[in-house]
Amino acid sequence: MQLNQAIGQHCLLDVYQLTSGWLQDAIAIEEVLVQVARVAQAHILASHFHTFGGSGGVTGVLLLAESHISIHTWPEHHYAAIDIFMCGQLLVEVAVAELQQLLPDAQMQIRWLAREYLPKTYIRQNS
Repeated sequence: MQLNQAIGQHCLLDVYQLTSGWLQDAIAIEEVLVQVARVAQAHILASHFHTFGGSGGVTGVLLLAESHISIHTWPEHHYAAIDIFMCGQLLVEVAVAELQQLLPDAQMQIRWLAREYLPKTYIRQNS
């Protein structure tokens, strides 16, 4: 019997060497993340992106029926933190491959997490 059952894949990406112009452009960032979601066949429910003033970065999220894609950028460090979490049968690997194609000059450190749950028989009940 398998104790843990994966209900989704969660991918954390540290993305380096991006141009500071892109890291400050909420519209361009949203276009990239929407393309990533579409290629993975995710269903976008809503999106919200905010640009911080001056030379600040962008924070944003695509709310998906299958979970989310989020980003936080630091233009002064040429860095973005991207989070892709998708449940069900969607392949997060496809989303990551598309992101790599859309940002070909970026260096990425990628960490994978299987989001798992324990069957009820293995969860302690509160007394």
